[in-house]
Amino acid sequence: MLQSFTAFGLEGFPMVHEGDDLARIIVDTAEKNGLEIQNRDVIVVAQKIFSKAERRIVNVREVEPSRRANSLARKVKKSGRFVELVLRETKRVLKASRETLIVEDIRGLICINAGIDKSNVEGSDNFALLPLNPDKSAEECRSEIKRLTGKDVAVIMCDTYSRPFRRGQVNYAIGIAGINPFRDYKGKPDLFGQILKVKNIAVVDEVVAAAELLMGQGNEARPVVVLRGLEESAIFSEKNRVEELYISRREDLFRNTM
Repeated sequence: MLQSFTAFGLEGFPMVHEGDDLARIIVDTAEKNGLEIQNRDVIVVAQKIFSKAERRIVNVREVEPSRRANSLARKVKKSGRFVELVLRETKRVLKASRETLIVEDIRGLICINAGIDKSNVEGSDNFALLPLNPDKSAEECRSEIKRLTGKDVAVIMCDTYSRPFRRGQVNYAIGIAGINPFRDYKGKPDLFGQILKVKNIAVVDEVVAAAELLMGQGNEARPVVVLRGLEESAIFSEKNRVEELYISRREDLFRNTM
């Protein structure tokens, strides 16, 4: 049997504002597209609309920079107000050089500028912060979709990130609900009967990378993609967290390589 899956980029998605019910908007927009949510659908949602709905948009002009922020701002060639925003979302600064500020944020993500940016945010001084708890946000959205439709789905929150030693950015999962982040082949045979020792596929990252092909990063206005037919690749689960994707400092193969 020919293996396949289908991805639907929801068209006509409205602008999201503070306090909006994302699950309701997703279900309503799917219906307007003639798409009925089904069991085992995987719904990929851009982080930015979660941030807008959860009041995580900040006007940088209202931020008072600290002495540390101003000092660091001179090094990275950014405004002290913006750097202060980053520091408020940061556990530790990993790299600070001209125009580059890489941190471990309060959620454990390793990212540039603590994931703060202003793409697709209205207002020249407004910036979007990441949701405080992406897993919780994804789970609340998933639960509400189930209440509205009666269907068991998975929800993945995504954002774009750079990768070590590779140009360009790709979509990564930063919050998950209802899905195991991995598909583990360890202990299984390959085509020639050899037992695989290291093959743990980050399925949720692969799913959101596929979704990004429809989402886009500009003015496409498709922040939600519904993927169907992933039962062969994805393991639906109630217990997993996105933190399982993070590696410890001991496991970090890229430390001290530059």
